[in-house]
Amino acid sequence: MTYLTKLPAILLLADGTTFYGKAAGKIGTTTGEICFNTGMTGYQEIFTDPSYFGQIMVTTNAHIGNYGIRKEEVESNKIQIAGLVCKNYNIAYSRKQADESIQDYFQEENIVSISDIDTRQLVRHIRDKGAMNAIISSEVMDIAELKRRLNEVPSMDGLELSSKVSTTETYTFGDENASHRVAVLDLGVKRNILRNFSERDVYAKVFPAKTSFKEMEAFNPNGYFISNGPGDPSAMPYAIDTVKEILAAEKPMFGICLGHQLLALANGIPTKKMFNGHRGLNHPVKNIIKNHCEVTSQNHGFGVVPDAVRASDKVEITHINLNDQSIEGIRVKGKKAFSVQYHPESSPGPHDSRYLFDDFVEMMK
Repeated sequence: MTYLTKLPAILLLADGTTFYGKAAGKIGTTTGEICFNTGMTGYQEIFTDPSYFGQIMVTTNAHIGNYGIRKEEVESNKIQIAGLVCKNYNIAYSRKQADESIQDYFQEENIVSISDIDTRQLVRHIRDKGAMNAIISSEVMDIAELKRRLNEVPSMDGLELSSKVSTTETYTFGDENASHRVAVLDLGVKRNILRNFSERDVYAKVFPAKTSFKEMEAFNPNGYFISNGPGDPSAMPYAIDTVKEILAAEKPMFGICLGHQLLALANGIPTKKMFNGHRGLNHPVKNIIKNHCEVTSQNHGFGVVPDAVRASDKVEITHINLNDQSIEGIRVKGKKAFSVQYHPESSPGPHDSRYLFDDFVEMMK
């Protein structure tokens, strides 16, 4: 069993707010945009979700690490968050299926974190003041030096990050003899999305973020999938152009999260940085086409501009968020193309929205 050091650590926010806690994970310094997730479980899926690249995660659940780390429960091949802020950092774990402790995991992956923070106070502060950059350090205790380093961190607004997390080589997922073939544009795709395709008799080929439509078309796919991912969608003209080409070719297309924002941008609908974003496992969404509600898993700091969607003659709204009326789903009029802002593949859950994968398969028939 690895034991935790008793070294002090500091969390400094861009507005000058300072929290003092204990070092967790690797001893060092890390920076990123601070955000919070309200999920009660699934911390390992959060850590490895490429959409969180460049972000310091605050977990609102009081205990993190209590059920350990299981190597197969990941959404990518490494931890993607820039750092973790939590209340109780539990090295001892209770699950027999777990492979190691959170401390061993974080040390292997060089993740700097801080624990013993009043996360309720911190989340209330972020909720009131909005998302901002932050720095965690367990090696530098000089606030002036931490401020200097923090001032050098770029804003998430206008930042292109998908090319940093995307695969560098094409690869396939699923049975080569499956009934359907899908070309996946990897902007930070989660592994469970690929699993959901495979379970529906889909053979997927995953392409790097800046792959051209012509190169993907050579795979002779029945449909195209535009993945989730980190950063500002408006800073990705290469992906917007690819989506436009897929639409012009009249190919079936499905987008999730960042893919949803790119479909909107490809149809002249702008996106914006949200004050806090949506991150959690219990966001209520209404499917206004089927007139039913679903509990959804969400993770995004950008969104489409609602008034621009409503004014568009190219798309129609399919889903809305019942908390804040933000646009959660659209489909393109006269084309086989749709997208949602949330995560229907959601692991560990909820699974209310997995019918969207079935809808896409039907669309390709």
